[in-house]
Amino acid sequence: MSERIFITGIGTGVGKTVTSACVVEALQADYWKPVQTGLTEGTDTDTVKSLISNPVSVCHREAYCLEAPASPHLAARLEDVNINVKRILELAHSIQPSSRSLVIEGAGGLMVPLTEQVFTIDFIQQLEAKVIIVAQNYLGSINHALLTAQVLRQRGIPVLGWIFSGEYHSNETEVIGWSGYPLLGRIPHTALVDRAFVKEQAEKLSLW
Repeated sequence: MSERIFITGIGTGVGKTVTSACVVEALQADYWKPVQTGLTEGTDTDTVKSLISNPVSVCHREAYCLEAPASPHLAARLEDVNINVKRILELAHSIQPSSRSLVIEGAGGLMVPLTEQVFTIDFIQQLEAKVIIVAQNYLGSINHALLTAQVLRQRGIPVLGWIFSGEYHSNETEVIGWSGYPLLGRIPHTALVDRAFVKEQAEKLSLW
């Protein structure tokens, strides 16, 4: 089935890229990171490509790659680049597979600005994508998680559910209950993230 699944996080550094790889592997979907910022350690596209095992998934090239490890709108400003959201949407249509899903990884959370006028949540609506929320336990994570869930519900954006990453905490059960969105799985912390790990975690996800 061809649909768009947007991977967002309750913040930065919560495990979106590894989660994206696991979802891509589980669904044998395509992967796309429209806007990549912070190129010091390479791109998330390269990371996902190195972690998937199936022969079907395609990792599509970014629409924009920006050097600064900052929000897209700020990184673009520093490089005098104009991020054209209409162009990104056109690319989304051109790369959308006809018989499998397209997993789209965002930058940070919902209120990260792509431009001075367009935030990530606006972009999700324009893509007509369904959302998977990636969460991780840290001081303040309950607040960030529930705010994320609330604004998605207020916007009427369909949410598939939660994937938690890192060490388990009982807060997860409460966040699931309070938000009303189901648990799709959890990806534990590991010292080595490789194809075997991603394949193992992909098989444990409760997607469809």
